[in-house]
Amino acid sequence: MRSDNVTKGVQQAPHRSLMNALGMTEEEKNRPLIGIVNSYNEIVPGHMNLDKITEAVKLGVAMAGGTPVVFPAIAVCDGIAMGHVGMKYSLVTRDLICDSTECMAMAHQFDGLVCIPNCDKNVPGLLMAAARLNIPTIFVSGGPMLAGHLHGRKRSLSSMFEAVGSVAAGTMSLEELQEYEEKVCPTCGSCSGMFTANSMNSLTEAIGMSLPGNGTILATHKNRIQLFKDAAHLIVENAMKYYEDGDDSVLPRNIATREAFLNAMTLDIAMGGSTNTVLHLLAVAQEGGVEFTMSDIDRLSRKVPCLCKLSPNTQKYSIQECNRAGGIFGILNELAKGGLIHKGVKRADGKTLGEQLEKYDITKSAVDEEADRIYRSAPGRKFSTKMGSQDEKWETLDTDRSEGCIRDLGHAYTKDGGLAVLFGNIAQDGCVVKTAGVDPALWHFEGPAKVFDSQEDACEGILGGKVKKGDCVVITHEGPKGGPGMQEMLYPTSYIKSMHMGKECALITDGRFSGGTSGLSIGHISPEAAAGGNIGKITDGDIIEIDIPDRTINVKLTDEELAAREQRPMTRQRTVSKALRAYAQSVSSADKGGVRIIE
Repeated sequence: MRSDNVTKGVQQAPHRSLMNALGMTEEEKNRPLIGIVNSYNEIVPGHMNLDKITEAVKLGVAMAGGTPVVFPAIAVCDGIAMGHVGMKYSLVTRDLICDSTECMAMAHQFDGLVCIPNCDKNVPGLLMAAARLNIPTIFVSGGPMLAGHLHGRKRSLSSMFEAVGSVAAGTMSLEELQEYEEKVCPTCGSCSGMFTANSMNSLTEAIGMSLPGNGTILATHKNRIQLFKDAAHLIVENAMKYYEDGDDSVLPRNIATREAFLNAMTLDIAMGGSTNTVLHLLAVAQEGGVEFTMSDIDRLSRKVPCLCKLSPNTQKYSIQECNRAGGIFGILNELAKGGLIHKGVKRADGKTLGEQLEKYDITKSAVDEEADRIYRSAPGRKFSTKMGSQDEKWETLDTDRSEGCIRDLGHAYTKDGGLAVLFGNIAQDGCVVKTAGVDPALWHFEGPAKVFDSQEDACEGILGGKVKKGDCVVITHEGPKGGPGMQEMLYPTSYIKSMHMGKECALITDGRFSGGTSGLSIGHISPEAAAGGNIGKITDGDIIEIDIPDRTINVKLTDEELAAREQRPMTRQRTVSKALRAYAQSVSSADKGGVRIIE
């Protein structure tokens, strides 16, 4: 065992003495030492239940013959950090989580890790650490929040930001806003909808680092407890396989291969996940030494259809409906039928993806008992003012692939998937748009630029009437280096929507968006303005052309005109802390995942 470095031999007597101080028995010191990364805190709704999850995992590890050792990981709630200086720190925490997990695992020589994340930066940060450490690791998240319900419609956190914009626009009262506050986020868990947190938790299933159901079983459902215990047993089993049998198929780098990353991106495109997943998958791939680039994403986006639409791309379906329709494996199964998935990749559960897809195909008449249990984990009844048939519908699995939550290839929402990569003279290295949230009327856009060099100025301009229908809002110097920190910007997109310009305006930026963003919102423009990118040369009135089907984004200037322009002087005043300055000095643009470049 790797932990022999701290538990075996004469020289390790001081180490064992310190373990005695912890109350460890001789038997515990001789078992596999399993680190449990607990992201629990009391400020993030998606993490407030992780202390209970950790106890279940500890029990499961001990029952399986391992010794559980809990240590913490920080977490930022992007919703609470949104719209003020706090959001500049969110992406920065991804590297802190990765680094601190590496430090703890290496310093104490754990034999394996159970990662218990839930929200935006914890999942990719811990995936980066797993790839870097390359010891047996399994992920089990805290689970998604139950969707809110208000005025006969499902609601999620993005509804709150739109409501704020409606108040600012004078179309909603403060009393109505308070009602939203009270009803939109009804339980613990990662915000309901295919936002960044749920997107990343879902992608761990496709990569093979978590068990089926990890991304879609609700945080409040009893079936998630079973998932925790299953993960705990599995990590002890995998540690024994590797250290005693020499089976290296259980190591993260042999699971999260190039084919696994392609599977994850294919899934993301098919379900219209958050654009942040592009940033995070690129970063995780680099930590694992996997060749995976924006060009791969571009290629996949041209052939993978959109098979599932969830909030915020639609108000009809949320995470619980996706789970009842077969969850992430339901989407993967439909993709596999079209030959769009690599089924031979290995998973942390010891199966190939193909073997697990066969087991978890709920559209078959004979449903595997475990699959039936997992995908019946919707709430007991539908939110409805009526009792009867609507409520009874929740008691059955949703296997309709023609009009249901998850569709087959023949009934896809769109031929092209939910994400697309665009290139052009203002995004030579690419940018990303969530096409699942874009009205088809905006797939071809041409309009004059209204340029701002901060999110704050953009919000003031939108609410102050500076932006008109048909304009393209351009926000510069909000990338990883320019922000610094590449803050998410849900306010400006929500304000455009609440001002009833969501179907007429575009917004482009070298920054990024929340997974709750919809509309023609294009982020991750690379190179960013702070790195000399051409987006920093755009001025008011320049005509911006966007063609999603053709995958292009350009400013209507000749190469000579663009080359002759200087970077537009930045007018904003922003205090940058020591932590953010250190981050800015080493970070890459978004097309490289916003990873630190360390010589």
